[in-house]
Amino acid sequence: MNQHTERVAGTSEEELAELGALLAGLDLPAEDPESIEASRAYLRALAPGGWLVPGWPPEWGGRGADGASAARIRSVLRKGPAPDIYPFFVGVYMVGPTLLAHGDDVQRALWLPPLVRGEHVWCQMFSEPGAGSDLANVATRAERTEDGWCLRGQKVWTSRGSYADWAICLARTDPEVPKHDGLTMFAVKMDAPGVTVRPLRQMNGDEHFSEVFVDDLVVPDAHRIGAVGEGWKIALGVLSHERSSIGAVAGRARPANRDVVPRWLQALAKSGTLADPVRCDEAMALYVELEVTRLAGARSAARTRATGRPGPEASGHKIRVSDSRKRRAYVLTRLLGAEGLGTGHRGYQQLLTAPSHSLRGGTDEIQRNIVAERVLGLPAEPRLDRGVPWSVSRRGVT
Repeated sequence: MNQHTERVAGTSEEELAELGALLAGLDLPAEDPESIEASRAYLRALAPGGWLVPGWPPEWGGRGADGASAARIRSVLRKGPAPDIYPFFVGVYMVGPTLLAHGDDVQRALWLPPLVRGEHVWCQMFSEPGAGSDLANVATRAERTEDGWCLRGQKVWTSRGSYADWAICLARTDPEVPKHDGLTMFAVKMDAPGVTVRPLRQMNGDEHFSEVFVDDLVVPDAHRIGAVGEGWKIALGVLSHERSSIGAVAGRARPANRDVVPRWLQALAKSGTLADPVRCDEAMALYVELEVTRLAGARSAARTRATGRPGPEASGHKIRVSDSRKRRAYVLTRLLGAEGLGTGHRGYQQLLTAPSHSLRGGTDEIQRNIVAERVLGLPAEPRLDRGVPWSVSRRGVT
């Protein structure tokens, strides 16, 4: 432990005051749905002090803070102004912890500091047309060459793919072993020759997702994350970090002061909707549900920080987050009436987006299977391809 780490392991009141002053003095660009500059400037301002990821080692962009100090820092961050840092979610909350756990020092030095400074946006290239809920069925091939690896295949539902700089990519390096055993994780540069990104337009008008084609993409072996054949284990860690972060982070820093009334509730009060006791009761029930979900997310995140790894309980929390977000969209649409159905209204956008919450980050069915098998100890689902080489199961198991 170096001197800097020792100094910040127990964060002082003076340092917290320093962070508060930094946040109060922030002069960020106006938020624009078509730009990530506000969130980039926010990360850039926090980077010198390691405030965004206080528990990370100082040499990789953190402060080396212990769990209690990191929690105090996050509390100060929640009270300050913050833009939506959604564009950097994959990098900060999924790729970063993965590199700390499985990367080598060269990779950490290459990717972690720029990530914390907001210089690189990362995306996740996991799902494929034939590998969604059955993610281990990944067909994108990675073949060893003199220059490293040659990747060929197609990914789909890649969020942030249209503007990401890097991707964490799951590929098959050995088709002659069972499907979970023949996978390896790589870091892919999104502007490299052989990468083609095609945005997918959604029913809510967004182009949040993309399909990505990789054709004879050369990836240096130095960009392989972890050992050959350990891709599935690493992928499970990435997905667990995603589930434990969903809801606990939600992309936007939120006020920690419990007296702060959510904007949607303020809007309902201002419109006179809450004067109706039935509608008021429904709105209060929604508020309680969202608050319980937030607190459950904080508990799940605290457990992850304490153990150093997310557990299966993150799947249960992900289901709760999905349900509460869908319920919020449906309830607010009903309470707002015709006003909330205008195509430019935020409530209408949330209504169209709502069904996706049960799909993104792993479907509700997959999360329930994880809870059933890893928390409740129930028997695993029967699989015909168990122990069968992927190349054989690909042709069909009889």
